[in-house]
Amino acid sequence: MTPTVTPTAEAVRTCSLTKRWPSGQMAVDGLDLVVPSGSVYGFLGPNGSGKTTTIRMLLGLINPTAGTASLLGQPMPAGGRRVLPRVGALVEGPAFHPYLSGTANLRRLDRWDATADPATCTSRIGVALERVGLSAAAGKRYRSYSLGMKQRLGIAASLLQPRELLILDEPTNGLDPQGTREVRALIRDLAGDGITVLLSSHLLSEVEQVCTHVGMMRAGRLVAQGGLEQVRRQAGTLRVRVETADVAAAAKVLQDWGLEPQTVAAQAISATLDDADPAGLVAALVHAGVAVHGFQVQRPELEELFVALTGEGFDVAG
Repeated sequence: MTPTVTPTAEAVRTCSLTKRWPSGQMAVDGLDLVVPSGSVYGFLGPNGSGKTTTIRMLLGLINPTAGTASLLGQPMPAGGRRVLPRVGALVEGPAFHPYLSGTANLRRLDRWDATADPATCTSRIGVALERVGLSAAAGKRYRSYSLGMKQRLGIAASLLQPRELLILDEPTNGLDPQGTREVRALIRDLAGDGITVLLSSHLLSEVEQVCTHVGMMRAGRLVAQGGLEQVRRQAGTLRVRVETADVAAAAKVLQDWGLEPQTVAAQAISATLDDADPAGLVAALVHAGVAVHGFQVQRPELEELFVALTGEGFDVAG
């Protein structure tokens, strides 16, 4: 019988989690990670920043030097037998037998799971393959799969049992644009079903497209954490850009709202938004008779924050 896990407000929490290798190198240094239940949490940092080491400690694959970690309210690694059946993970890429089909590979994995019911194996594999969009390729050998299909099969393996939490380590690493889009779409669908997703990535664009929360790592330390918009604001205040032929009238409306407009083009002005309501500002412009051709809230980029906090550049592709 699958253990019952009491729902918690936080799917993942660590307190001063630390890993120092025998060589003396500090891989993870005093990490306080908080992943809200129901979120898609982007665990963001350059390669070598400690993300994979953290994930391995969360899953009980390696022991921390100091600090604590919990998954779904259960301490790790002590509570692993109770909680890990409710957690799916894809760490450092999937490993399957190249000469077996997608279905046969999943069947082998399911046999190794002591909590799995053999009587429901076929139906559960079918559901998992359908969920990741591989039903049509279920009978094909793994060696013929594209990289995107291989990653999706790895996620299917993590979904053979009902999961409350998915931990995905660089799931789009090495994929072409199409494969990347497929995996991102799948993550959105899984989150829409209420599964909490912890997504490790070194790509800013990936995190900004799919995540609701973010934590930024640098050299084993967490340098920023929170809701995506909250963290973005740490990079600077929001700005508004108004495109109109009547720049003077638009500037007066912005000034009446306590903003300081700046001309940025012949027919466009910009201002720091502060706490002003964008929808209310648009209504005020229209009410004043300003013909608004374009209105854009310009959000600070995560890259700006990372550079400000670390003085380093960051991968933005993806």
